[in-house]
Amino acid sequence: MPELPEVETVVRDLRPLLAGRTITGVRRSKHKLRRPWLTKWNAKVVAASVEGVRRRGKWILVDLVSREPKATGSPALRVHLGMSGQFTVVDASVPEADHVHVVFALDNGNELRLRDPRRFGAAEYFPDSAALEAEMNAELGPEPFGLDPEYFRDAVRGTARNLKAILLDQSIVAGVGNIYADEACFRANLHPGRAGKRVTLAECDALRDAIEAVLTKAIESRGSTIRDYVGGSGLRGGFQNEFAVYGRTDEPCPTCGTAIKCARYAGRASHFCPVCQSSKSKVVKSKVIKPKT
Repeated sequence: MPELPEVETVVRDLRPLLAGRTITGVRRSKHKLRRPWLTKWNAKVVAASVEGVRRRGKWILVDLVSREPKATGSPALRVHLGMSGQFTVVDASVPEADHVHVVFALDNGNELRLRDPRRFGAAEYFPDSAALEAEMNAELGPEPFGLDPEYFRDAVRGTARNLKAILLDQSIVAGVGNIYADEACFRANLHPGRAGKRVTLAECDALRDAIEAVLTKAIESRGSTIRDYVGGSGLRGGFQNEFAVYGRTDEPCPTCGTAIKCARYAGRASHFCPVCQSSKSKVVKSKVIKPKT
């Protein structure tokens, strides 16, 4: 699933390609996404212009300027890439790939296409972006950049859940997913199965710094392409070449050379070095995942 660095890369790619453009048409496939695009929204967005593109957690928000005479508020599109989504701008003459489910035609001859082979994504229209943002803020925690230290310490140390579960909880920190939770725990020398209440204040601070550092570096590398992910301009990411632990079961730890292990925490495969991330405190019991042969 595209996580914060991938979504941020898409947003940065799309911003100069969409700003000031006018939507001239909309079409969708016969297949429904997890949250389907409704036909009644077509008339709402046609003739609307794009004011900006931004990110909140793993969501892409496209702010619009409506041309409807009686429109109130500032409308917006909200897009989620699901497990395998791609949101790109291409020339309308480029043949459509398989699994393109929503297409927004633009006034310069380009098209904004949402492709989603697994159809876990979403494209939605909201008449009021301010109300949408308030709704999202009620569900999502703060962004992982510049996190308040006291807030993060309380969130981690106030629960018996393991660190992997805490980092995947979007109501605590928005945007972190499986890949970057593993990489952040490694950078902070913390076992993903460590119980939050067993983590010291200093370790909380190290984890907070690690989250921001890993995500920043991943954004600089345009995110991680493991299967389908590409940025808004169609380019692949490169951070997968810098993984320390994620997806590297039985490969040597880049720090100590010990074989990377994989176990399931919070229902997700979690990768870690048993030496660099060993813990004297209690580790929540896990199910070891054996590598495929």
